[in-house]
Amino acid sequence: MFHRFAAGTATALTVALLPYLAQAQQLPCGERDKILTKLGTDYAERQVSVGLASNGSVLEVMASPGGTWTMILTKPEGGSCIVATGRSWEDVQPVANAPMPHDIPSNIPIDIPSG
Repeated sequence: MFHRFAAGTATALTVALLPYLAQAQQLPCGERDKILTKLGTDYAERQVSVGLASNGSVLEVMASPGGTWTMILTKPEGGSCIVATGRSWEDVQPVANAPMPHDIPSNIPIDIPSG
């Protein structure tokens, strides 16, 4: 459940921020299989999370036992781009009795920046 929430959140944020990321720098793009092979060979990264965006794009989070991570966005028409990379990835488990998004009352304001 948590991984689906995390993937959904990551997908929504990435799709929302993608125009800003593209303006800031040229995203490294290419064939998905080649990107995955490179990440696996050079960094020992494997898929830890995946989500489907409303526009049909697939967001994958790859991570290694050493803590490196990469977010890859694959468009429905093909082609994949690395949208973020980093260090210190940790898998987390949901805390017992912690409110999940569907448990939070809808009248609580959430400050989400709009583009």
